[in-house]
Amino acid sequence: MEQHSELVVLAKLTLWVAMSMAYVRFAACRVKPGVPRLLSLLPVVCLLPFLPFHFSSLHLRGISAFFLAWLALFKLLLLSVDAGPLSAPLPFLPFLASAALPIKLIDPLHHHKRKSPSISPLLPAAAKAALLSAVIPFYRLKDVIHPYLLLSVYCIHMYLALELVLAGAAGAAALLLPRGLAIEPQFDAPYRAASLQDFWGRRWNLMVSAILRPSIYLPVRARFGRAAGILATFLVSGLMHEVMFWYITLAPPTGEATAFFVLHGACLVAEGAARQAGWWRPPAAMATLLTLGFVAATGFWLFYPPILRSRADEVVLAECAAAMGFLEDAGRAVIAWVR
Repeated sequence: MEQHSELVVLAKLTLWVAMSMAYVRFAACRVKPGVPRLLSLLPVVCLLPFLPFHFSSLHLRGISAFFLAWLALFKLLLLSVDAGPLSAPLPFLPFLASAALPIKLIDPLHHHKRKSPSISPLLPAAAKAALLSAVIPFYRLKDVIHPYLLLSVYCIHMYLALELVLAGAAGAAALLLPRGLAIEPQFDAPYRAASLQDFWGRRWNLMVSAILRPSIYLPVRARFGRAAGILATFLVSGLMHEVMFWYITLAPPTGEATAFFVLHGACLVAEGAARQAGWWRPPAAMATLLTLGFVAATGFWLFYPPILRSRADEVVLAECAAAMGFLEDAGRAVIAWVR
């Protein structure tokens, strides 16, 4: 019954988002960029952050907050100054997909010249889903397994869940796109990252990088230099993660997520300076091990504690179990109907 009510909310919110983006496209086509366009888009900018609170499910509230209260909001702010990635002249369905889902469209000519990202053939979406379903039962052992092993499970869970959510969004978007339009990849084998710059800039959650680069990094770098651009970008990313944690846990921000990203921004600046001076040239395998180890260790220290203190992991387990039960019942019903 609860899943049914959440599906009803999802349908209503989808309709609200579609109507909102239809208005956004209409206004952007008729109002010149700058303050006039920003004022015309302000009703939708104010509406989007409230929509995720209609969900009682932690998963749906967190995912919709990421899609609408972060990515879509930043896209609209960039659209107000005509900075992309949204383009008002796009047909409505591609515009809707690009605005409401975590995707970035690629020009077909550019796409053919672009080097395809490395995708592990061992981890297609179905295998990742199976691996995620195998990881979840480890939560039941959290009282007996080592805390660091449990935190490693959280890391794997977050990566697989993000990959599957973003891949699902890309699949849904592909149904709305005409032939000839392609979608930027959202991950590029982050487990192969050889540096923090490689991890954050080229491999991990590339949609966020594509949004923060034009909105924060490039303007700040143009005025204050590269280091300031990096630090400002990671500061904003940290603040937005605090907001995402608030949607997920409904608890006040603690500042730990911001500290995590500011620390990584400072280390990325130091890494670039060390590489430029010739002090940082480890072998590729060691560089990957050190990079992933640093990301995991700082995540254990700063990123995951707010989620664990709120017991959101227990809600995640309960919702995953309920979702699996729902899918099993639906599968049995389909098999019975086919027979």
